[in-house]
Amino acid sequence: MVSGTESQMIDGAEPTGTPHPAVRGGTGAAPVVLVANRGEIAVRIMRTLRRLGMRSVAVHSDDDAGARHVRAADSAVRLAGDGPAGGYLDGAAIIAAATATGATMVHPGYGFLSENAAFARACADAGLTFIGPPPEAIEAMGDKIRAKRTVATAGVPLLPGFAEEAGRPMDDGELVAAAQRVGYPLLIKPSAGGGGKGMRLVGDPSELASAAAAARREALASFGDATLLVERFVERPRHIEVQVLADAHGNVVHLGERECSLQRRHQKIVEEAPSPLLDADLRAAMGGAAVAAAKSCGYVGAGTVEFIVSGTGSGEYAFLEMNTRLQVEHPVTEEVVTIGGVRGVDLVELQVRVAMGEPLPFSQADIGFAGHAVESRVYAEDPARGFLPTGGSALLLEEPAGEDVRVDSGLAEGARITSAYDPMLAKVITWGPDRGAALRRMDTALAGYGLLGCDTNVAFLRRLLGHPEVAAGRLDTGLTERVRAELTAGEREVPDAVYAAAALDRQLALEPSGPVVDRFDVPDGWRIGGPAWTTWRLRAPGADPVAVRVRRRDGVGRRFEVRVGDGAPVRASASRGAGGRSLTLTYGGLSLRFSRALEGEVLWLGREGATWRLHEETLLAPTRAGEGAGDGTLRSPMPGTVLSVAVAEGDSVTAGAPVVVVEAMKMEHAVTAPIDGVVTALPARPGQSVAMDAVLAVITASPAGDPAGDGAVTRSEEESA
Repeated sequence: MVSGTESQMIDGAEPTGTPHPAVRGGTGAAPVVLVANRGEIAVRIMRTLRRLGMRSVAVHSDDDAGARHVRAADSAVRLAGDGPAGGYLDGAAIIAAATATGATMVHPGYGFLSENAAFARACADAGLTFIGPPPEAIEAMGDKIRAKRTVATAGVPLLPGFAEEAGRPMDDGELVAAAQRVGYPLLIKPSAGGGGKGMRLVGDPSELASAAAAARREALASFGDATLLVERFVERPRHIEVQVLADAHGNVVHLGERECSLQRRHQKIVEEAPSPLLDADLRAAMGGAAVAAAKSCGYVGAGTVEFIVSGTGSGEYAFLEMNTRLQVEHPVTEEVVTIGGVRGVDLVELQVRVAMGEPLPFSQADIGFAGHAVESRVYAEDPARGFLPTGGSALLLEEPAGEDVRVDSGLAEGARITSAYDPMLAKVITWGPDRGAALRRMDTALAGYGLLGCDTNVAFLRRLLGHPEVAAGRLDTGLTERVRAELTAGEREVPDAVYAAAALDRQLALEPSGPVVDRFDVPDGWRIGGPAWTTWRLRAPGADPVAVRVRRRDGVGRRFEVRVGDGAPVRASASRGAGGRSLTLTYGGLSLRFSRALEGEVLWLGREGATWRLHEETLLAPTRAGEGAGDGTLRSPMPGTVLSVAVAEGDSVTAGAPVVVVEAMKMEHAVTAPIDGVVTALPARPGQSVAMDAVLAVITASPAGDPAGDGAVTRSEEESA
């Protein structure tokens, strides 16, 4: 079911620049292109279409009716579907939307239906041009086992390993025997999917059977196929991929490599081009292997061949998989590639031209490289809590700009950020004449990225990119996880200057406007003998409240002394910027500018990529231990959906017992009882959507000497009895 709505233009959607000299041309009426996606990639595709003089059609769920990609398009169509993502996965509805709006081409972006061969065929059957490879190529490369067999015939190197036959899982004995032939450590992964889902690292034969069973369950749940692929695990591997481009006339080229080794949960967070590892000979060899892989499956369009590379400098590399779509990290390639000596290429434009039947306008000999580019992915997640997804509203958004700084974003102020979609919000891309310059420019750009209303990984990205191993180019796919604890240590600590800024912001809200007639109208506690201290009790998430005392220094002026906790008084002043979007604090002789937003009683402050949220607690508020063991309130660690509830009101539970399971982005998190006690409140219900920090259950501590009801049977024990 579809319904059409006209869209509005937004800032940043106007055409910029002109087509690259090597790819100008084309004849005939410009087609209308439906973009079967959302978020930053939809906005990015539409930007190119507008520059090319083509009209774009957006599709959207109900939740996305006012989203940035909808406003960036020339027209938009509502998709009806189950759940927020349901419409984006409804191929029939998307094709109906294309037909209804006069579109003749469909660009799938990445994710959703971009690697769905059935959808590509359905587009062709409906007379629509699918801007992507042929369905046969998608099928050949979509199954990891089949992909490896296909590229092996072209001489592309593979890792030692083995694969199950579809529909016939190996028994434990067969698994052990096959693994022994390959050798440990091993990496188990689903044949049918990617993104790190279902992957298990096995270092010992005793772990193999249970790891395989868990991988099958997750593979079946995520991809509908439990078939497994098992390969030798490369210690401290580097993940390097090669961009390929092919037309329908038999021409295939590569556009160099991207280093994608900085990952968390097997998903990339920073990419760069070129790789600091490869020399000219290895680059040429891997580029040739990527071209051979593309030719082996009859590829047409833009695609990426991924390799695992030994970090030892041995030059050994092996095929991982081929992504038959545009990659998230394609901008770093666009920034460094030169065609005929001119830097910069638009892969979306080339995708469109190839889909229209045009031959590639350049050969491998025309392709060169200049400088270095880095991309950082901005995620709605909390690195200090294992990269759990976050959520909220975009109360204030400031995106960096400047020479050789690019932001691909699908976010706009006022947007609601939920767990219904991938938590990536934007990509910040910088270019420099060398790697050091690109990294320095990235640090400055990230410091200028401000989003209030939702916690992000921006501050973590700055620390990661500043780590000595990263600066030196000594990367591997496990580096981010190894240094996470080091980089997040103290991340939840709120600087005294932030507490001072929040207290003075509260103080400013009480200041009288206009001429002061009555001295007692000034909110400084003044009495005969001088001003008194005003105390503000401020709490950050997961922390105890902090008393911040403020005292005026100059009668009715706005110069103060501030004491944070038991600290010494510090001279300070504060003022708000236009519209209350910023707060400038002078504290101890330093002048600091914060971005500022108010959400109910919560004050958000941001500075140089870091954000803080604080709320005031009255002096009569009960003292709580924050995350301490004495607090029996269970809160959701992320925005998501309640999958299951293991208890009922009145049940007795012991500390550590699972109470509620919350899922977000196919990541399950068991919320456990923090104390022994009885469930006295249980607002969580299976299938319920919950915000981060939403109360899931309340457990009241058991009386002394009765840690879990003193013999009371828990719900789980009842069910198993």
